Amino acid sequence: MNLAHLLFQGDAVSMAVVLLLLAMSVGSWVVILWKSWLLRRASQDVLRCVAAFWQSPSVESALQQFQAFDRETLLTPMVLATQMEAPGTLAAAGDRAQQLTRVLRDALHLSLAKLQHGQVLLATVGSTAPFVGLLGTVWGIYHALIGIAQEGQVSIDKISGPVGESLIMTAAGLAVAIPAVLAYNVLGRAIGRLEAELEGFALDLRELAVSQSALPT
Repeated sequence: MNLAHLLFQGDAVSMAVVLLLLAMSVGSWVVILWKSWLLRRASQDVLRCVAAFWQSPSVESALQQFQAFDRETLLTPMVLATQMEAPGTLAAAGDRAQQLTRVLRDALHLSLAKLQHGQVLLATVGSTAPFVGLLGTVWGIYHALIGIAQEGQVSIDKISGPVGESLIMTAAGLAVAIPAVLAYNVLGRAIGRLEAELEGFALDLRELAVSQSALPT
């Protein structure tokens, strides 16, 4: 009894467990590969954009450079948020510093949501896949013992074979969960570094916008 046997010759529960583990494995690996590529590119883009912004003679010039550097649009929304005005509305009411805090916070949350996308799936797979595999093991052992009882003859060979084969489901669950947990931790650290960079840029951008608004026109 292996995974192929459980899939094609097992009952509905065994088939459902195998298919669920397969879907969880495929989904987690898609997220792992995609997020690894995304975060590597985003890390390069953030460093380039921050450097280009502070070396630009004006905000408008920096936005033009962002079109080439900010491929994941992580910093551009924050810069654009400081340029948006809505006179005559509640959004424009209050102190300029408060307005900037609100718009930059909203733009920052959108950028952070892009970075966090997919992390929930990895956490879910890492925490639930072992239990899904354990369910398949328990179900397989139950049916193996039922089959042995129906034959009326008990021997080590008849017990060790089916029971050992059912334990494959536990190993399959761990094989699905371990990469997801490791990737969640590694990618989480990379996301944390990017979040720190974005939060620092948002704070510096707010201070710059406040100082510019305080200049006499």
